[in-house]
Amino acid sequence: MKDEIKLIIPSRSANEGYARVAVGAFITRFDPTLEELNDIKTAVSEAVTNCIVHAYKDTIGLIYITVSADKGIVKIRIRDRGCGIPDIARAKEPLFTTGGEERAGLGFAVMESFTDKLTVRSTVGKGTTVTLQKRLKVKDDGQK
Repeated sequence: MKDEIKLIIPSRSANEGYARVAVGAFITRFDPTLEELNDIKTAVSEAVTNCIVHAYKDTIGLIYITVSADKGIVKIRIRDRGCGIPDIARAKEPLFTTGGEERAGLGFAVMESFTDKLTVRSTVGKGTTVTLQKRLKVKDDGQK
């Protein structure tokens, strides 16, 4: 059976930690390893930070987070209605950033390295949806 939660949070920097903890709390119900839990929380932090820093640069908007788990696969969708990404391939290049010199430009690379699958869809002027997917290790009895 598929379990799911939905969160809507303002794009304030303090809410990055909240999103990370809320997603982590939901995921713990499926008994992930500590490494799996930390991987998911790190990827969520990067995706939410991208919304805060890039999508809603000098304004506050809403970030929509949906987390679902089914048969050991966790899927996290993080969506904004911000400025959108004109060139997703370029945005995914390591060290590319539109956030100024203080940003490393590694957000998508980090998300990819900590998940099994990363999908990015974006429309300029309408927003971006990042979908993260991770398969959790299944215990010997087939239960998670």
